[in-house]
Amino acid sequence: MRTILLWMARNRLLKTYLPRLWFARRAVRKFMPGEQIEDALEAAEQFRPLGIGILLTQLGENLTHLDQAQAVADHYHDVLRKIMARGLDAEISVKPTQLGLDLDADATLAHLRSLASSAAEADGTVWLDMEGSAYTERTLDLYRRLKAEQQNVGICLQSYLLRTPGDIEALMPLKPAIRLVKGAYDEPATIALRKKADVDASYEAQAISMLPAVGAGTLRLGLGTHDTRIVERIAQAARDTGIAIDAFEVQMLYGIRMDEQRRLAAAGYKVRDLISYGDAWYAWYLRRLAERPANVWFALRQIIG
Repeated sequence: MRTILLWMARNRLLKTYLPRLWFARRAVRKFMPGEQIEDALEAAEQFRPLGIGILLTQLGENLTHLDQAQAVADHYHDVLRKIMARGLDAEISVKPTQLGLDLDADATLAHLRSLASSAAEADGTVWLDMEGSAYTERTLDLYRRLKAEQQNVGICLQSYLLRTPGDIEALMPLKPAIRLVKGAYDEPATIALRKKADVDASYEAQAISMLPAVGAGTLRLGLGTHDTRIVERIAQAARDTGIAIDAFEVQMLYGIRMDEQRRLAAAGYKVRDLISYGDAWYAWYLRRLAERPANVWFALRQIIG
């Protein structure tokens, strides 16, 4: 199932035609409240009384012209203004190719630098999302260059990549912010773990390895997973070394395990909900289904209901 879904995510013909179909648009509602930023901001309001923070991302990647990157940057500046106007505990996450990494790395860095400066006014962080393995080193280079100038920037790392433990170690001197996810791209066994049990074990081990830096206050750690069993084992490892469970964040996607998000927040965990929006949702949506194929049945129920 996972292999089929990831193939569908890459298929250009399906990417062109499937999003136009009513049942596809209806199914995606489980994972995103709408295509406009206003939809995302209204959805964010429901989390305010729960003490759950927000991470906002406009879907899109691999632009073909730098003027498109400028439009994306302008959009995110507007998002930051709207976040401040509402007084939301919200941050933004941006794909580097959405800001032109395929075209001009220096221009991408300039956009990120400007966004980080704007986010600092609201004491917020700009997160660099991680894309396929072809972009891993370039994204890390962007992050290192940006972190040398501004502190309020974070990066996403994928635990299934064999290189990730080394990347974590190399980033530690920067006092980074790291969002650890399992990984949602179809990578070969030469560079990535393929079996779920191996990915889960790698994720847990990497997160636990970062706890000393969390306890020392030199790392902001976001656990980007919906597996609460793993979260609770990491939390127990934290307690065993005298680290409070609110010293790190649990970051989950909108529409997935919402009951668990509320439960964790009520139990004292720091929780942040990632809300995606925009019309470029096709490949993103298929990768979300591939992360947890059981979500396919939820999607089918959305269509039937």
